[in-house]
Amino acid sequence: MDDIRTAINAGDREALAAIKIPASYRGVVVRREDEGMFDGVAHRDKDPRQSMHVQEVPTPEVGPGEALIAVMASAVNYNTVWTSIFEPVSTFRFLEKYGKLSELTKRHDLPYHVIGSDAAGVVLAVGAGVTKWKVGDEVVAHCLNVELEEPQGHDDTMLDPQQRIWGFETNFGGLAELALVKANQLMPKPDHLTWEEAASPGLVNSTAYRQLVSKNGADMKQGDVVLIWGASGGLGSYATQMALNGGAIPICVVSSEDKADICRKMGAEHIIDRRDFQFWKDENTQDEREWRRFGAKIRELTGGEDPDIVFEHPGRETFGASVYVAKRGGTIVTCASTSGYWHTYDNRYLWMSLKRIVGSHFANYREAWEANRLVALGRIHPTLSSVYPLEQAGQAAYEVHRNQHQGKVGVLCLATEEGQGVRNPEMRAKHLTEINRFRGQ
Repeated sequence: MDDIRTAINAGDREALAAIKIPASYRGVVVRREDEGMFDGVAHRDKDPRQSMHVQEVPTPEVGPGEALIAVMASAVNYNTVWTSIFEPVSTFRFLEKYGKLSELTKRHDLPYHVIGSDAAGVVLAVGAGVTKWKVGDEVVAHCLNVELEEPQGHDDTMLDPQQRIWGFETNFGGLAELALVKANQLMPKPDHLTWEEAASPGLVNSTAYRQLVSKNGADMKQGDVVLIWGASGGLGSYATQMALNGGAIPICVVSSEDKADICRKMGAEHIIDRRDFQFWKDENTQDEREWRRFGAKIRELTGGEDPDIVFEHPGRETFGASVYVAKRGGTIVTCASTSGYWHTYDNRYLWMSLKRIVGSHFANYREAWEANRLVALGRIHPTLSSVYPLEQAGQAAYEVHRNQHQGKVGVLCLATEEGQGVRNPEMRAKHLTEINRFRGQ
């Protein structure tokens, strides 16, 4: 690994191509034997630090259409948390199902799961049929894994029956020194960013792009009022930037003054403190009076307008309010459901006001590419707040689980320290304030 790291830091493609692929590497794993370790433990008290381990694992064979990348940095997403606490199901069920698909996919069904759905690094090897990418290319990986052997995926790859999220529903993910991806997961690394900065947008930036901007999501237009839950978080921080970049008017819902300050630094003017509203009277009863009060607050900020789009991802806690406050004919676009999957709402406010609920999940390759292009152009910026070494990935996931973070939490893999990997310092200098605005939060 030292030779690989040295060749990458020197930008020496020939030296990198001459290095023999290591027989094993270090990765962050959960273990099948630990599936029941949190039985009877409350959701909030399940601790990723107990289930996530760094261990040496065999390097997988590179199959047709695949690429092996040396991972310089990765990042933690909420699916990392779900994997680590075995909710809503153990991800070993996903690996078992994928392993039955073909002889090639059997490799994924193992007693350990190398996790992680973000990565920035360098191509080490490519499989048969790969022509776009070469050894030494600096890349980021999006997390859409598809087979594309069925017709359903050829208009929108997210509709492929064999669509999976890499590092969550497949093995050999990005929280590791090496990672195995489909070659069509790769995109050019933005050359003005460090490895850890480049690794952090992937999943959430692409998800926000499809959910908010794409015709497959809310199809946002200039002037739209967009209500964004968790507007300073890993997903919401990209939605906030996209709303501002696209000429929309974000209404940022946050849960602390620090988070409100981050939104202001991004350029948002309208902020609502989530703590001022209690949408549930008890575990089973929502409070419509709070929905009304929330809607009144939005109209106060916008000069009387309701949201054209509600950017939903908390789920159970907020969904009733989201449906209520969306404007007549408006759109509630939803993913994730981090507070719970069972959504209840008053359908009168949906059907009689001709509103739409749109489900959105990650992004197709085109959408991910366009989202990454915005980062490369300096129109959208990383929201990296803190960085951990690979050995402390469990702590990083713990902070995301407990909502103790802002933006994204990065993890160094082969990179030995922060700040490496910048190839375009002139462009970086132009955007340094925006790149760093989440740091230290």
